[in-house]
This record gives sequence, structure tokens and C-alpha cells, in this order.
Amino acid sequence: MRANAHPQNSNQLPPALPPSMFSYQAHALDEVKAQRLFAYLRDTLPWQQPSIQVFGKWHAIPRLQVYMGDADSAYEYSQQRFEPVPWVPELDAMRHRLNRTLGCHFNAVLINYYRHGLDCMGWHSDDEPELGPEPVIASLSLGALRKFKLRHKDSGEVTDLALTNGSLLLMKGQSQHCYAHSLPKQRRVTQGRINLTFRHIDSTLL
Repeated sequence: MRANAHPQNSNQLPPALPPSMFSYQAHALDEVKAQRLFAYLRDTLPWQQPSIQVFGKWHAIPRLQVYMGDADSAYEYSQQRFEPVPWVPELDAMRHRLNRTLGCHFNAVLINYYRHGLDCMGWHSDDEPELGPEPVIASLSLGALRKFKLRHKDSGEVTDLALTNGSLLLMKGQSQHCYAHSLPKQRRVTQGRINLTFRHIDSTLL
């Protein structure tokens, strides 16, 4: 079953997504500021394209990424350990603002650069042990509009969200236990998108 695609031009989310697990701000960043931040990150960050093992074979991920955070925020996924690069001032200031506003303690951010519509992210949940049992993840979108999908693990219902430049999607509570999410290919998209997912890493749980 699929829920209708929902154009995210307001702070309203589809009824299928419970407010105990999701919230949304369409204009968390002014559009001009968001585009400037996109260009700055695209042009200055030390982008990498690591490989992951799928069915015994190694494949380069279909996007670029940077993992940034406090020195003690090492992160593991896909059987790999990622050590953080130091914060750049702009993103360090942003995480402190988010911490104050949301009452969180973000100590890391995973930054993904989707260069065009063929770059993508497969179905997954952010449920690694070091994120804790009910992680809070603040997902900021910069640049091109891309379709973001959420799939309920029990019902199979899929909800499409069109996340705009400067928008902030908050995933919290049981969201990672109950839902998987993905960013599918969109061949008609020619512009880039950068997504920042702020999170708290407890490296003692590795």
C-alpha cells in the first residue's frame, strides 16, 4: 500500500506519520541561506566515496559523504568503522543551535552529497546500537528537491515526502524501530542535494 506523495510546502506531515515519531519544518533555513550553505559544503568538504560489501562483493556507494563530529563519536555501519573529521565552524554552530532548540545532545553529523538524480540511498533504518534505542535524528535538506520515502515495517505502507531546500525533518521516538527510509533514484533531477543528519553517538555502545 502506498500513501499519496505529499508536497512539503508547509509544516504539515501526512496523517500516516505519527507526530510522536516525526515532525517537520518546511523553512528551518531561509532558502537563500540554505543555497549558500549548500554551495559552501559542496565546494569545501573533504568528500569521500567509500565502498560497502553487498552479498560478498564490494561496491562504491552511489553518493559522496563526510562524517563529522566530536573526537569520541566513531560510528559503525555496513561492517565499517567511520572516524569523524573535525567540525567546521558553520556546522558546529548549527548543531549547538539544534541542541538548544530541540533539547538534544547532537555530537555528530553524517553528510551525504547526492550529485544528481542517479545518486541514491537504499532502504534502511538508523538503528545501529551506538545511536541508542530511540535516537533523535535531525535531517536538514539543502539544494535540489528529492523524493524521500518512509515505509512502515509492519503494514508495508509507503509515504513519499518531497523535502525542499532548507527543510528540517525530525525523526524520533520509535521511528527507526517502526519505519525504514530511502532516497530513490530520480533520473530527471540534474541538480545536487546535500543532506545533513545530526545525531548523538554513544561510542561506549559499539
